[in-house]
Amino acid sequence: MEHMQIAVPVLASLNIDKTVDFYQTKLGFDRLGYKDKDYAVLCRDKIEIHFWKCNDKIHPENTSCYIRVHNVDGLHAEMKAAGVVHPNGPLTNQPWNIREFAILDADGNMIKFGENI
Repeated sequence: MEHMQIAVPVLASLNIDKTVDFYQTKLGFDRLGYKDKDYAVLCRDKIEIHFWKCNDKIHPENTSCYIRVHNVDGLHAEMKAAGVVHPNGPLTNQPWNIREFAILDADGNMIKFGENI
């Protein structure tokens, strides 16, 4: 029996309101599952990300998550238009047979998006 079904990243946020705004306006997260001053849950398509309030930028600046996607080229175009693609994370075919790119959110969390090639 398979017990594990899905992983949900829990990323650090220096300001929950600003994080929610960034994910909604820049990354297209269109469903807010929960929000208070210390915690938020945002969703887009089949992806759910949780955010916890922290006071030290060391946490988000040293945190990342990986999201598998369909049509990575289309998503990359969307993220490039939003101005969030990281200069060191361009759309690239990796030797491990993944086409991927990276963004940094407003707090410094890195998110990589990738698709099998």
